[in-house]
Amino acid sequence: MTLPVSSAAVFPTVAVLGCGWLGLPLARALMAAGYPVRGTTTTPSQLLTLRDAGIQPFLLRLAPTLSATDADTLRVLLQGVEVLVLNVPPGRGPGQPEAYPIILSQVAEAATAAGVARVLLVSSTGVYPDEARTMHETDAHASADADSHLLRAEALFQGAINTVVRMAGLMGPGRPPGRFLAGRTGVAHGEAPVNMIHLHDCIGLLLKVLESGLWGHTFNGCAATHPSRRTFFTAAATQLGLEPPTFAEGTSGGKQVDSSPIRQLTHYQFRHDDVVAALSFC
Repeated sequence: MTLPVSSAAVFPTVAVLGCGWLGLPLARALMAAGYPVRGTTTTPSQLLTLRDAGIQPFLLRLAPTLSATDADTLRVLLQGVEVLVLNVPPGRGPGQPEAYPIILSQVAEAATAAGVARVLLVSSTGVYPDEARTMHETDAHASADADSHLLRAEALFQGAINTVVRMAGLMGPGRPPGRFLAGRTGVAHGEAPVNMIHLHDCIGLLLKVLESGLWGHTFNGCAATHPSRRTFFTAAATQLGLEPPTFAEGTSGGKQVDSSPIRQLTHYQFRHDDVVAALSFC
């Protein structure tokens, strides 16, 4: 089934679960395109921001065990929703990555109970092993350096009715990559390729998936250029006026993420395929 998008009267209602750095501008873009949008935040002060953008706001905190209030909020949020955009990355604190599949399983159950037709899950290329080769969508597998918790979470939503988009390293306004390695010494894998995607292209790809009704897929979202870590992070730090990192000699390796399938099926034209040039738009 392809969801109708031909006129404003029949645009499906979309819920964006996680209106943060990516989710909020995505929700605004959906509103501008004509979709009725609901959005969640964990921050009370952000409720007004969502409301002022025309987004129906919900305060929701996900956890391995939902409070009665949050369970009810999730139920109400999903009533009448046709597409759920699930944009909640795993936490970085102790025990949080392990809890991620448990948290998303509750969302999956609530979406099924509410009759949500489709889920678009924003995932990460962290599911791929760190091997010196090109990674395609079928190359994700459990390994010491791949995120097994992400893989388990993805499995909840992979199938004929949902789509997973694995985003590469995120960059854009408020997220300049130059600060990540600035001033560090002896950084490994200086010649390894970088895999990045700009915020504008994250939003563009997700909109295209929705507009095109591309369900039942797993895609990579990544810029086409893959400069070395040495080249990219030196330029990124310099662009911010920070001390560039130095890299250990004789280190290479590293995966290169291919994004051909999503380009071919959506015909989306990336705005920032040159990730070094994109540093000026962060």
